[in-house]
Amino acid sequence: MKPSMLAKLDQLANRLEEVATLLMQENATADMEQYRKLTREHAELQPLVALYLEYVQAGRDVETAEEMLSDPDMREFAQDEIQAARARMETLAGELQTMLLPKDPNDERNLFLEIRAGTGGDESALFAGDLLRMYTRYAERNRWQVEMVSESPSELGGFKEVIVRIIGHGAYSRLKFESGGHRVQRVPATEAQGRIHTSACTVAVMPEADELEEVHINPADLRIDTYRASGAGGQHINKTDSAVRLTHIPTGIVVECQDDRSQHKNKAQAMKVLAARIKDVQTREQQSKEAATRKSLIGSGDRSERIRTYNFPQGRMTDHRINLTLYKLDFIMDGDLDELTRALMAEHQAELLAAMGDEVL
Repeated sequence: MKPSMLAKLDQLANRLEEVATLLMQENATADMEQYRKLTREHAELQPLVALYLEYVQAGRDVETAEEMLSDPDMREFAQDEIQAARARMETLAGELQTMLLPKDPNDERNLFLEIRAGTGGDESALFAGDLLRMYTRYAERNRWQVEMVSESPSELGGFKEVIVRIIGHGAYSRLKFESGGHRVQRVPATEAQGRIHTSACTVAVMPEADELEEVHINPADLRIDTYRASGAGGQHINKTDSAVRLTHIPTGIVVECQDDRSQHKNKAQAMKVLAARIKDVQTREQQSKEAATRKSLIGSGDRSERIRTYNFPQGRMTDHRINLTLYKLDFIMDGDLDELTRALMAEHQAELLAAMGDEVL
């Protein structure tokens, strides 16, 4: 392992000792906010330092065994010990590298999932409905909660556009690579000749932002319109101006919400979506600057980029970013996304390791 990484790990080990000492002081809980920060820092550092101490011990085992090489009776035993300890050091070094990778601060957040029908007319809207069901089933498998935020149904079923909020620990970390163009190849129900059509939808996955802390929205920059909701919801929702449309004038972002009977609740939900979209724009601007020196394979989430194809006649799903093809389309459309999400996360991790440059072994 490179000296620079060892020096960094030494610093982290020393910092863990400092944090532990601060937490043990009699007045540690006098400032509860500081105490919580120290507790979180201790919880983050402890497993990393524990792994590092194992690595250091393995190095000492090598040194001890090398001292026994001069003894003919112990030579064979010493050689076996050296080989085992060095193999352990190599494994631990890889694990340490992974733990030192920069963490996405949004990974543990809830998210907003937007699905929009694209080329393909009614078939595209039907596919948007299929994608919503796929993500909803995946959320159910992970015991996440799904809340409808806004929907624009199509005449034959499905959605022209639909926005849901997914609430659950680690939801964004699992679904953040879903942003982009999703293409479907199948025979539409309305196709009398049995011909295969190609349609597309776009998916946007955005971490839920704390609009009060992370995204400053000037009330003067907002145009707020209220109108009568349409669609399902009973007499009340259709007879009062409960639906809300927010327009953020500087960016042109428009958000509509009509899922709740309360205008106040719809406005609060729309503000959350607006904050998430503004944060998303800011994040993408930053990513585009970074892309000038390094192009991320799967982290860009470009809406115009075709990231995946669902071929129903062949029963396959292909993710074009990592050249992964799975012949289990029925299971995937029923929310079995674990194999896919693991592959995407592993590829992203490999990218981060490669980007560490001189930090690699």
